[in-house]
This record gives sequence, structure tokens and C-alpha cells, in this order.
Amino acid sequence: MNRILMLLLFTITLSSYSQETSKNKKSQFNQEILNELEQLFKIDQIAAGVQKGSYKKLSEKEWNSFKDSVFVSNQKRIEALFNQYGFLGYDLVGERGSSIFWTLIQHLDHTPAFQKRVLAKMKIEVLNGNAKPSDYGYLVDRVQINTGKQQVYGTQVDYNWKKCQAYPINLKDSIHVNTRRTQIGLAPLEVYLNEMSQFHFELNKEAFLSLGITEPTLYTIKN
Repeated sequence: MNRILMLLLFTITLSSYSQETSKNKKSQFNQEILNELEQLFKIDQIAAGVQKGSYKKLSEKEWNSFKDSVFVSNQKRIEALFNQYGFLGYDLVGERGSSIFWTLIQHLDHTPAFQKRVLAKMKIEVLNGNAKPSDYGYLVDRVQINTGKQQVYGTQVDYNWKKCQAYPINLKDSIHVNTRRTQIGLAPLEVYLNEMSQFHFELNKEAFLSLGITEPTLYTIKN
């Protein structure tokens, strides 16, 4: 009995020490890192989007080369920050900075192993209220798809060009997907897919109109 009591007290003490250590490691807000993330984000958004402005002059090969160079260059700095701080949470760079960091990682599809490393650390920050649960869900799906597995939340989509409608890629257990989405603060899948279909239509409006498609095909929203 005494041995059991001693083990229990040891477990409680160890747990308290772990919680206290976690508190002591809480990062202080760092404006310099946030500023750097903002700069990385600007070039990331150019590479992740469609060719606009002076970039329209680039050939397809040149454009793809530019995008690759941006993501590879960004990864070097992102990985350095990650190795030093782990996943950058609200405490270090604020909510916007944390979401920017997540966005940059989302676009590193050429290194799914690194995305997976980040995901493990991000989960800890989410559980501690220091990162956004819905962002975590998107990265879960990204890693699943990039490693040849089924996605969980349906955030990764492709499009049926014949009727301009988004659909989730390789979704696991579609019957319960909205329950899972609700748990991390995501809207129902049908709502999300309709938003993506609308966005896809506006982004490619001229092409769809030339095909006689005047609006996207939307899913019925269940009450």
C-alpha cells in the first residue's frame, strides 16, 4: 500500500513539474520573427497563386521553376525557425503570425516528411490553446494526401471541370466527416465545397463561360 502511495505521489509530482516546466518555456512575443514571416508570406502568395502582372510574361517552365525556387528557399528558413522554436504559436508571433507559419508549411508539399514533423509539434500547441485547431485539420489532411493516405476532414479538393464543382480527394469515412469537422471548428463539408466551387468559378470564369457554364454546381446544404 505504501509503495502504491509513493508511486502515486511521484506521478502527481512529475505531472506538476511537467506543467510548470511547460509554463516556464512559454515564448515571448517576437516582432522580428513576425515581420520575417510577413515577408516570406508575400512571396509565398505570389508563387501559390496564378500568374499575374509581370509574372504573366514567364513561360510555363519558367513559372514552375520560379515557384519551386520560392518554396525551397522558404523551407530553409521555416525549418530553421521550427528547429529553434517548434511550431510557432500565438505566444511567439500572435494569431496572424501562427497562421502564416502554418500556411507556409502547407505549401511545402515537396517535403511531406517535414510537414509531418511540424504536425506532431502543432498538435501539442493546439492542445495547449496556442494554435488554431482548424489549421491543424488542414495540415492533417495535407500530410495524409501527401503520404498516400486518406484525408480526415475533407479539406483537400479537386474539381469536376464539366460542371464546376469541388469534391474531396480520397476522403475517409465520409458519413461522419461533419462530426469531425465540427470538433475542430470547421463548417460542414457541403458549405466548404460550395465555397471552393464558387472560388474556382470566379478564378476561371472566362474558361467556364466559353464552355457554356454560367455558374458552379452546388451541393444541397442539409439542415
